[in-house]
Amino acid sequence: MFELDRHLAQDIVDRAMAILPYNVNVMDRQGLIIGSGDSERIDTRHEGAQLVLANQRVVVLDEQAAACLQGVKPGINLPLLHAGRLVGVLGITGDPDQVRPFAELLRMTAEMLVEQRVLQAEQHWRGQQQEAWLANLLDRHYLVSNLADDAERMRLRWAWPLQPCLICLSPETDHQHAQGQLVTQMRARHPADIVLPLGLHDVLWLRSGKSHAPKLSWLEQVDKRDWPVGRLLIAEAVGTLNDLREATEGLLNLREYVHDLRLSERLIRLSDYRLAVLLHHLQPSWTVHQLLAPLEPLRQADGNGQLLLTLRVWLAHNGHAQSCAAALGIHRNSLRYRLERITEITGLDLDQMTHRVLLSIGLSLLPEQ
Repeated sequence: MFELDRHLAQDIVDRAMAILPYNVNVMDRQGLIIGSGDSERIDTRHEGAQLVLANQRVVVLDEQAAACLQGVKPGINLPLLHAGRLVGVLGITGDPDQVRPFAELLRMTAEMLVEQRVLQAEQHWRGQQQEAWLANLLDRHYLVSNLADDAERMRLRWAWPLQPCLICLSPETDHQHAQGQLVTQMRARHPADIVLPLGLHDVLWLRSGKSHAPKLSWLEQVDKRDWPVGRLLIAEAVGTLNDLREATEGLLNLREYVHDLRLSERLIRLSDYRLAVLLHHLQPSWTVHQLLAPLEPLRQADGNGQLLLTLRVWLAHNGHAQSCAAALGIHRNSLRYRLERITEITGLDLDQMTHRVLLSIGLSLLPEQ
């Protein structure tokens, strides 16, 4: 239920008096002046407003009528309505014949501001509800059945499958302002999708899993629109709330992985880094320590990072010597020498698939030089 407050009342007064050459008063539902161009009248009782409240109609007061009432000057007093309910009284001071043409302008201004305030309050409430729903989605102790009930109550409806995407804000932006701006822009651009603020630096985008996943061209388009998007992380489409919870957690873990390993790509798919993200999330566990152990002596012996870079490129080219040497810009004999040094230092045989997999997993947990 909407209640007229002093801040809104004075805002109505200030905006109306910016275009009207007369004093304006705003009274609450008890007939108390809570907004006025005449500060001395604030918190005084307006008996003309009480007549409006009692009869729910416009009350016109000339000099003679105003003299019979307390706290009243000549003018016109109008009921202020919202959704058919009387929420206050508007008063414009002056000779009734002179101020009459401005009365409806005053009412229109006030009702516009009231409607704007109500919409803002509703949006704020809905935003809080959505943030709470998202927090519960990420809380494994919160029942999935309750999540579905909450979404229905909030009219947060979707059609499966959904593809969760995490939009990370540009690091140089004012995050609090940029996040709200981006949510508004995304909802206007993608009205059929669900767009929710996540934390302070991210936006969760739940889009239809039946359409093609965003590509680099999507980032190019948002850059042209000057949207504050830094990076887009994409998970696979899911068909249940439980899978949505898992996928969203995976995106958050991917975000931390990307940050810690200082990856430069702007569009990153969870499917390309799933194992590395899972292991990175387990740090500093014994299992991860053991995976990194063979690389530790290599890191210590490799002062300029040449051997680690060679190993990364060699694994990326699936052990093809010619393409690897070309990518590194070295002779095949130089490549062979470096690979022998890597084998000598790590004690692992690069010709064995299990050893190559072990090195590949370990490298995926180390930041690139």
